[in-house]
Amino acid sequence: MVKKTRAALQEFIRQETSAGIILFCAAVAAMVAINSALNPYYLAFLNIPVAVQFGALEIAKPLSLWINDGLMAIFFFLVGLEVKRELLEGQLSTIEQASLPVVAAIGGMAVPALIFLYFNWSVPENINGWAIPAATDIAFALGVLALLGKHAPLSLKILLLAIAIIDDIGAIIIIAFFYTAEVSTFSLLLAGGATVILFAMNRLGVIRTAPYILVGTFLWICVLKSGVHATLAGVIAALAIPLNAKDGSSPLKHLEHFLHPWTSFLVLPLFAFANAGVSLAGLRPADLMAPLALGIAAGLVVGKQVGVFGFMYLATRIGLVKRPDGVTWLQLYGLACLTGIGFTMSLFIGNLAFVDPDQIETVKLGVISGSLISGLLGFCLLRLLSSSGRDHRNMASDGGKIPTR
Repeated sequence: MVKKTRAALQEFIRQETSAGIILFCAAVAAMVAINSALNPYYLAFLNIPVAVQFGALEIAKPLSLWINDGLMAIFFFLVGLEVKRELLEGQLSTIEQASLPVVAAIGGMAVPALIFLYFNWSVPENINGWAIPAATDIAFALGVLALLGKHAPLSLKILLLAIAIIDDIGAIIIIAFFYTAEVSTFSLLLAGGATVILFAMNRLGVIRTAPYILVGTFLWICVLKSGVHATLAGVIAALAIPLNAKDGSSPLKHLEHFLHPWTSFLVLPLFAFANAGVSLAGLRPADLMAPLALGIAAGLVVGKQVGVFGFMYLATRIGLVKRPDGVTWLQLYGLACLTGIGFTMSLFIGNLAFVDPDQIETVKLGVISGSLISGLLGFCLLRLLSSSGRDHRNMASDGGKIPTR
C-alpha cells in the first residue's frame, strides 16, 4: 500500500498539470481563509515573527516577508538556472530559435504596461504599478496548456516556455532598476565581493554545489541589507553555477532537477497562499472598474493578447521571424491569451510596487480577475481548435494568413 501511494505521488509530481493544480488550490485556500471564520488565524499565520541572529547581524521579519524575500529567492535561483541552460544549449541558444519568443515577450511586456498607464495616468499614486501586468506565470500557463494534452503541439509548449523565460528575464531587469529602495553602499560592496567569489569558483573549476550555496546565502543577506530586492541574489548565484564539468557531470542540471519539485510544490504554493487572499467583504462591481484594478486586468487580458500575438504576426509578416512548424495563427493567439496569466509574478511585482494595504488589495483583485479571464480564454480557444477535427498540419498550411473563422 505504501509503495502504491508513493508511486502515485511520484507520478502526480511528474505530471505537467500538477504544479498548476497545487498553485490554484493554494490560491483558493487563501481566498477561503481570508473570507471565513479562519481570517484571524490566516492573518496571524502571515504575521508570525521570525528572526535569525548571528551576533550583531539580525534579520527579523514576519513570516509573509520571509516567504516573499527568502523562499522566492529560491524560485529566482531556479529561474536563473533555467535561463542559463536555455541560453547556452536550449531554445534560446541561437538567434533563429530565440528571435520569435524574444519578439513575443517584448510585445507582451510593453503593451500591457502601456495599457496600464493609459488607465492610471491621471492617478499618480498608481503609476508605480506599471510593470504588474507585464509578467507571466510559468507554472500556471504551462499547467493550463498541459491540460490539453496531445491536442496542443509540442512546438506550442516550447514556444510558451521560451516566452515565459524571457519574460522572467525582463521581470528581473525591471525589479533591479525600477523597484529598488535606498541602497546601502557598504552592503552592495559586500555583495559585489560575494559575486566575484562565485564567478571565480566557476572559473577555477569548482563543481561541488555546497560552496556556491554557502557564498550565495551570504550574497542574499548582503543584497537583502543593501535595499536591492533580495531575490536578485538568487539569479546572480545561479548564473555562476557551472553547466558542464570536466568529469562529464552538470552541476547546473543537477540543481535544476533537485529544486524544480520544491519550487513547484512548496515555494510557489506558499507564496500564492500568502499573497492571493483577497477580502470580498464590501466588494462591489465598481471596485473592478477602479483604475488600478482595471489597468492590471486589461493589461493582462488585452495587453498580452495584442502584445504577444501582434508582435509575432508583424515580425513574421516582415520576415524578421518564422512561425513554428505545425502551429496555426489561431493556436498562437490562444497561446497569447495564456501569457496573460500573471498570477504569482504579477502579485510579486505588486508587493514591490506598493506598500499601502488598500492598493495591494486592489492589485490582487486585478491580477486574479485578469489571470482567470486570460486562462479561461486561452484554454477554451485551444480546446475548441483541438476538437474541430482538423489536422494540425493542414491548419498550419494557410500561407501565413490569419484565418477568418
